[in-house]
Formats: sequence, structure tokens, C-alpha cells
Amino acid sequence: MRYISTRGGVEPISFSQAVMMGLATDGGLLLPESIPAVDADTLKQWATLTFQELAVEVMWPYVGEDISREELADLIKRSYASFSHDEITPVVTIGDMHILELFHGPTAAFKDVALQFLGNLFELLLERSGGHLNILGATSGDTGSAAIYGVRGQKLIDIFILHPHQRVSPIQERQMTTVLDDNVHNIAIKGTFDDGQNIVKQLFNDLEFKQEFSLGAVNSINWARILAQVVYYFYAWGRITEGNINRRLTFSVPTGNFGDIFAGYIAMRMGLPVDQLVLATNRNDILSRFVNSGVYEAHSVHHTMSPSMDIQISSNFERYLYYLMDEDPSRVCELMEDMARDGRLEISEEKQQRVRKLFQAKAVGETETLEQIRTTYRYNKYILDPHTAVGVKAAEGIPGSVCLATAHPAKFGDAVKEAIGVEAEPPPSLQGLMDKETKCALLDADGAVIKKFMQETLADK
Repeated sequence: MRYISTRGGVEPISFSQAVMMGLATDGGLLLPESIPAVDADTLKQWATLTFQELAVEVMWPYVGEDISREELADLIKRSYASFSHDEITPVVTIGDMHILELFHGPTAAFKDVALQFLGNLFELLLERSGGHLNILGATSGDTGSAAIYGVRGQKLIDIFILHPHQRVSPIQERQMTTVLDDNVHNIAIKGTFDDGQNIVKQLFNDLEFKQEFSLGAVNSINWARILAQVVYYFYAWGRITEGNINRRLTFSVPTGNFGDIFAGYIAMRMGLPVDQLVLATNRNDILSRFVNSGVYEAHSVHHTMSPSMDIQISSNFERYLYYLMDEDPSRVCELMEDMARDGRLEISEEKQQRVRKLFQAKAVGETETLEQIRTTYRYNKYILDPHTAVGVKAAEGIPGSVCLATAHPAKFGDAVKEAIGVEAEPPPSLQGLMDKETKCALLDADGAVIKKFMQETLADK
């Protein structure tokens, strides 16, 4: 499999080159040249596999040019050894809905599924090349800690994570800043997640700096992140349907950066029997507004009780645009130029109909989120985190739908306590965090400031 850019300016490259490149050198995002099709017999067989066995089967067609199947299987085995549940991403039934629990990794968030794999993948590729990687990423809450836990202590990697100061939950902040390994560098920026994401893109587009400091990406701009997340859509379908190919599911996905729901879109294109994807946002609703109006336009970022979705510019949206524009990179470039110039882009009525055939979309407010946590607990004795509550509310009226539970409720104790009067029991990985020593730099949300900090930090090593 070879990889190309959504903007058409990159010659086809291998999977390992795509992983190390992160953001395409033309400013676009990398995608496989083609999407493998999965037939009915294969789907039935996949439904019987363990998560790890399934991950090998799903990933192998995308990976297999320069990583052997045995190496891939070993990467997957090591990546999920730290998960606390044997099924890795189990499905539980709550009332008339299924919950796909994605929070059993070391940082109790769905990002672990991809970032434990990506950390081990980086290590393998660096051992081969003898190089050193400096990871740069921005987080709205969960990506940062999951990335840090994926690479902490590795000798061939340094990691720099930007998070918006006082705009993540206290536990999310401590998960990052209590990791004191020499290769981990936390930066709190005086701004929003979108500011951090813009800085990351700015520095990746500084090709001289990117090459000199061997920048690598862990945000969902890295294709390997998306690929790892595709697996659990197939896994959930197999566990719920037991391989009945006539049974189609609807997945509800709380999302801000479009990466998790885009993984579901890739699963659909591969052949997974899915009726629709429900795109669930909080009041930062650029994505739901796009689905319902055909206009993609950034507004101000609002701070909410579901901070991992407090995003206006969604990195992975460009990947979906590429397919919506029938894989025409020139059209993608035009639309992204509209966005850069005017702060908005708009698609035709015909394209809008295509979008709405695939997606339902709903923005869920703070009051609705609290009420959903309260209602689910009252009737099912199951505690939702506020992000998952957004997804459950958005899927209301769709019996049998599958909602992705993106984080353990103990990570958002204040919201949970406000809703039901008690906090969720924290898993062992979250216990004692508030008492640990921390290490973090507080800096202006300015690309030049971050660049200087990275240069000075690495010069001292």
C-alpha cells in the first residue's frame, strides 16, 4: 500500500514513510491510495477473532509493504498488554443501546487504543533507521497523556505536548504533567486547543525546522492513529451481530477533531455493515453545523464539561473532504483556500445530500449532557463520562445503536458529581495523581515561542 496527500503534492510513499512524515509536506493529510474491500465471508470469520487477532487482519493490507506480518502481530500484542480488560474494547448493553468501552488502556481514554500502538511502531521504525524523533502534538485533553504514556522513557524519542492552560480537566492535566521522564516535555499554552493545533501545523509546515529536528506527529493527523481506531468498529460489529452480515448497525461518536468518526467512515468503505454514523458534538458544533447546513465555519471555542471536544477546526475533516470531492485534490485545495481566506467553506446541495445520507448530526448542550448522565445512572446504574453522554443523547431514538465510550467517567469527576451526586470510582491508573510531583512549562500560544523552547530544550540534551 502506498500513501498520497489530500492536496496532491506528495509522490506516493510507503506506510512507514507516512507514519514518520505525519502531516504531508504539502500541508495536506496522508491517505492510502485505495481502501481494501472486505467481503461477507471475511466479515463472518473476523467476527470470531480476538481483538488482537482482528487488529492484525484489519491493519495488514495497509501496512504490509515494509513491516512483516509477524512484526505487526508482535507490535499489536505488546501494545495491548497494558489494557485492563481481556477484550481490550468490550461492548456492554445498557437499556436499548450498546456501549463500546474504549477506556481500558493505561490513561483511561480511547486514545490509548491508537497511541500504545503508535508508540511501539515509532520505536520499531527508529531502531531500524538509527534515528531520533521529536514528537510534537497538541491535545484537548486525552491525546496528550495517551501519547506520553505510549513513548515515556524511550531513548530514541522526545515528546512535546501542548495543552490549553486550565482548559482540560484536573485529572487530564495531572496525567500529563506527573510524568517526569527526561524525554517528556509538557507545555501549557495561554490559549485554546485550536491555538495549539495551529502551532503544531505551523511548525510542521516549517520544512527546514521539521527536517532539522525530525518532527513526528501523534495527533490524529498521523494515519496510523486512524488505522488503529478502525479495528474497534469491526470488533463491536462482530460482538453484537455474531457475524450476521444482514444486520447493520448505527454508531454514535462523540467527536471534536473528526478522527474517531472518520475511522468509522473508513470501516464503512471497507465493507462494514453500517446504516449511519451519528456525529455528536457539544456546543462547539462546527461539525454538526456542517452536516446540517453544508457550511463549515469556525466560531469561538466554548469551554465545556466535555473539554476533549472543545474544538472548532477539526484536523481530520480534510480527509473526509477528499472523498466527498471524489478524490480530487485540486478541489480540496480550493476549499481549504476558501477556509484559510474566509474562515468558511461551503459545499453544493448535491454534496450535502451525500453527507446527510451517511451522517446524522446533533449538538448537545451542557444541561442535556448532565441530564443524560443522570438518566442513564438512574435507570441502568451505569455512569457515563460527559463526552459519552453527548454521544448517547445524540443517538436518542435509535434502538440498538452503538455509542463509543471515549473516556472513563472518573476523569471528569466534577461533571459526574454534579449530575448524580457521587463521583465514579477511579481505576488504579488514575488513583493518587493529584498528590504527585508535576513538571510543566507555561508559555504564550505563539509558534515562535514554542519553537524556541524546543530548540533550547533539545540543545541541553
